[in-house]
Amino acid sequence: MSFIDTVRIALRALVKNKMRAVLTIIGVVIGIAAVTTIVSIGQGASQLVSGEFEALGTNVVLVLPGQTRRGGVRQSGAPTLTAADSVAIGAECPAVLASSPIVGTSGQIIYGNENWNPREMQGVGADFLTVRNWKLEAGGFFSTSDIESNAKVCVIGQALIPKLFRTVNPLDETIRVNNVPFRVIGILAKKGANMVGDDQDDIVLMPHTTVRKRINGSPLDTVHAIMVSARSTNQMGKATKQIENLMHERHQVGPTDEPDFSVQDTTEIAATLGIITGTLTLMLSAIAGISLLVGGVGIMNIMLVSVTERTREIGIRMAIGARGKDILRQFLIESVVLSCIGGAIGLALGTATSMAATVLINAYKPGTDWPMVVSIPAAFVAMGFAAIVGVFFGYYPARRASKLDPIDALRYE
Repeated sequence: MSFIDTVRIALRALVKNKMRAVLTIIGVVIGIAAVTTIVSIGQGASQLVSGEFEALGTNVVLVLPGQTRRGGVRQSGAPTLTAADSVAIGAECPAVLASSPIVGTSGQIIYGNENWNPREMQGVGADFLTVRNWKLEAGGFFSTSDIESNAKVCVIGQALIPKLFRTVNPLDETIRVNNVPFRVIGILAKKGANMVGDDQDDIVLMPHTTVRKRINGSPLDTVHAIMVSARSTNQMGKATKQIENLMHERHQVGPTDEPDFSVQDTTEIAATLGIITGTLTLMLSAIAGISLLVGGVGIMNIMLVSVTERTREIGIRMAIGARGKDILRQFLIESVVLSCIGGAIGLALGTATSMAATVLINAYKPGTDWPMVVSIPAAFVAMGFAAIVGVFFGYYPARRASKLDPIDALRYE
């Protein structure tokens, strides 16, 4: 008997028992759908995390303040970083492309009869856009001379335009930040929401010296953080090491002293988050895979029942010349076809569920832009695994059928 004839007979037997076939594949459908959904959502989370760190800037290293511990005694927790540190990092670290101090503040912005409290208000350096890999939609950015002269100029994100200006062109307009007048000289390109749904375009950037002296009222040269961009991804490690060495020297940190700063490589943070999301995806996929095993057991059970019910049919086929391997192949094909049909339905159901979940996530957090990811390799793996389930759990019933004695089978009532 040819392989095609065997497949035809196997399919005819399945069509003859439609309800049994449907009930048999439910376990496989649920298993494949669950695995597909979890993998899709997990890969979407990984892409979202990667996109967030790309939006943060190109090859970014963060220098954050800390507390000094000298002789075992913790010193006061005043800000430990200065704008001079940022200048030194940009000038003396060969692996660094650009550096910008960060001074945070908050308050209300007023334009005419409109007012708004932006999500983020920062004093930054002239190289901030280079560090953040952020473009300008219109206008320009403040210069080093603006920073040195404490100029009252600002650059705004696009979320502020409909809130304050409506149909008015913001460029060269004057807004009041905590009652201090600032002239708008530039508009940032749109960034969108971050992974937690916060609007990155709801931002105002000003010279850090102006924020520190005119808004925060601080006479000190301290800053809240320093954001640094390495020249390339390959030089991230070198840039981090150079920054640490320079800061140890500038802050006179001794061999036994605890540094009053910390240097964080965002690629390491992104890699850590990637490992976490990957591990969670793998763990949840393994849990969902248990339903595949349950489905496989169901296939084995139904196939054993089928062998028992079709004992006389097997005896007749063997009596007219069918060999044991033909019977083995027929029942094995039935099992594999059941698993593959279940796998295909589960794959479609999992994809639809992933799309629905993505829509719901984006609706719950508008602007998040959670990506919908359908992995072609994962789809092939799912179908392959479904076929393996069919072979593994269908082999024993198929072998049992092929070993029946034709005489005993014909006598079976």
